[in-house]
Amino acid sequence: MRTKQALLDSRNRILVLLHDLLMIAVAWVGAYLVRFSIEGSSEPYLNSALAVLPAVIVIQWVFFWYFGLYRGIWRFASLPDLVRIIKAVAMGVLVMALALFFFSRLQHVPRSILPLYGAILVALLGGPRLLYRWFKDHRLYTRSGKPVLIVGGGSAGEMLIRDMLRESESAYAPMGIVDDRRSNLGKEIQGIRVIGTCEEIPELVKEYRVESIIIAMPSANTREMQRVVGFCEQTGIPFQTLPAMDAFISGATVIEKLREVSIDDLLGREPVTLDWDTIRSGLSNHCVLVSGGGGSIGSELCRQIAQLNPSSLIVVDQSEFNLYTIDQELQQSFPKLQRSCCLVDVADETAVEHLVSCHKPDFIFHAAAYKHVPMLESHIREAVRNNVLGTRIMAVAADRHGCKSFVLISTDKAVNPANIMGASKRIAEIYCQNLNQRSETAFITVRFGNVLGSAGSVVPLFRQQIAAGGPVTVTHPKITRFFMTIPEACQLIMQSGVMGKGGEIYVLDMGESVSITYLAEQMILLSGKEPGKDIEIVYTGLRPGEKLYEELFHEREQLQGTAHEKIFLANHRQLEWNFLEKTIADMEMACGNYDKAVLLECIEKLVPELHRAHEELPDNIVPFAIDQKKKA
Repeated sequence: MRTKQALLDSRNRILVLLHDLLMIAVAWVGAYLVRFSIEGSSEPYLNSALAVLPAVIVIQWVFFWYFGLYRGIWRFASLPDLVRIIKAVAMGVLVMALALFFFSRLQHVPRSILPLYGAILVALLGGPRLLYRWFKDHRLYTRSGKPVLIVGGGSAGEMLIRDMLRESESAYAPMGIVDDRRSNLGKEIQGIRVIGTCEEIPELVKEYRVESIIIAMPSANTREMQRVVGFCEQTGIPFQTLPAMDAFISGATVIEKLREVSIDDLLGREPVTLDWDTIRSGLSNHCVLVSGGGGSIGSELCRQIAQLNPSSLIVVDQSEFNLYTIDQELQQSFPKLQRSCCLVDVADETAVEHLVSCHKPDFIFHAAAYKHVPMLESHIREAVRNNVLGTRIMAVAADRHGCKSFVLISTDKAVNPANIMGASKRIAEIYCQNLNQRSETAFITVRFGNVLGSAGSVVPLFRQQIAAGGPVTVTHPKITRFFMTIPEACQLIMQSGVMGKGGEIYVLDMGESVSITYLAEQMILLSGKEPGKDIEIVYTGLRPGEKLYEELFHEREQLQGTAHEKIFLANHRQLEWNFLEKTIADMEMACGNYDKAVLLECIEKLVPELHRAHEELPDNIVPFAIDQKKKA
């Protein structure tokens, strides 16, 4: 793309140079023709004029270059360009007069020739430039499309503008480009000028009467997107963005890929670079089982694993609808994929044993879990049965049937848990980590925070509340959470699965925690409404089991780096195996007897750090985040 643009720019410069050299010749000869148009006896003078023409061209071009005629762009020719032309022509005429007087005493050069030449040359140089600008401006401002401002002067912006200009009846008419690279200011991309920087967006929108903004920065990181979106929001007009560049491979035009800015764009972080060769070699030609495969994380895992050419993919879920949905999607997107969709409850030991014995998977990604924090506070039995006993049943079956690797997908809520959901996931972690020491199967734990847009998460809830006209409910003005996108989470899960040797707790770098109030405000703004005016934000108080902040690892887990910059290793804490087995057996019996008191007692035995106090934490408490640990 850059090479093509460079060739085009070079060609344009050559054409401009040839035009100007030709105009020198036309003006010089034309001055003689005008001078002798009445007398008719111009032949000896014309012969003299042609003889000195090469010298005239050289002298005049030197002053064109000296006065910067080629620094300006024809598309934006203006009064300063005309002044430069007049200066260059005047100096050229003066030097030519001196040279002709010195060499020939101005023989055969009438005194009126030089001023005539100068006037004609100014007209021949300035006229086409101003005419070209009028033509381009007229074509631009008479376009029927909506006037738009393009943010970003890179390859994506160039592709977008080219598509807009190519279609004579395009819905968009680009009025200008903003780009923070100062070197681009005043330059032209596909005939559209870079007119300012991002911080000037509000003023430029008014000046150019822009009706929409398009952010053409698909590789921008979170901070850059937040900054640009902030300027766009100040304008009060709609704005859209482009997806990542790899989304254009399908052959659709760039305009067709335009979409609304989503909360993922503002909370997702810099793109994660994965070792796809290692992931592909680890999972391809192997049988992979995904439990909870119809859920948000599980279904995305299935999509990404399906691209890696597994020998077969086993999708397990207890929800009939979720299983049917992902089965239909895989059938349409990957018709050649060898797959089985199994309606199985992971807490059903007989069904799980039959499933694993029949398929003998090489890899199991265990995503099946109940995760709704307030709901599970009053459903202790269901939390234990699914999250603890279901994990044990799946893990034992993996061990018994020689599974190569078992990846438990855990949560930041398992660290210093303040709720039943977090405690149940912590027990699942403990069981897998300790079983690893007694098994040929590598048991690996992957721990991360909230996933944007996952079922039951805050983002879909806020969307529903905004669509209903509000209010948007936030539990506490100081509450924060870690977020990542579903695809990013799944990619790091797969990376951890092929990296792990067994017994590891991999902690995904979630970046900085995000204020839920900020999340609510941005979602309201992205919907075209104003927080506090169009839609209220109401604080409802912390719910049962809810903390103001989450942590990604316990301070005693001795976090370490790994080969992947976004994945860290937390050393697990060992527990006496017989004690663990007996306590989980007691939990199984308590589930059978529906004895919540015994269940709670067993949970507190295995997770003594469980604290279920809901009081507000002091202001000076700061989440123990990855960046703080790395600095230490």
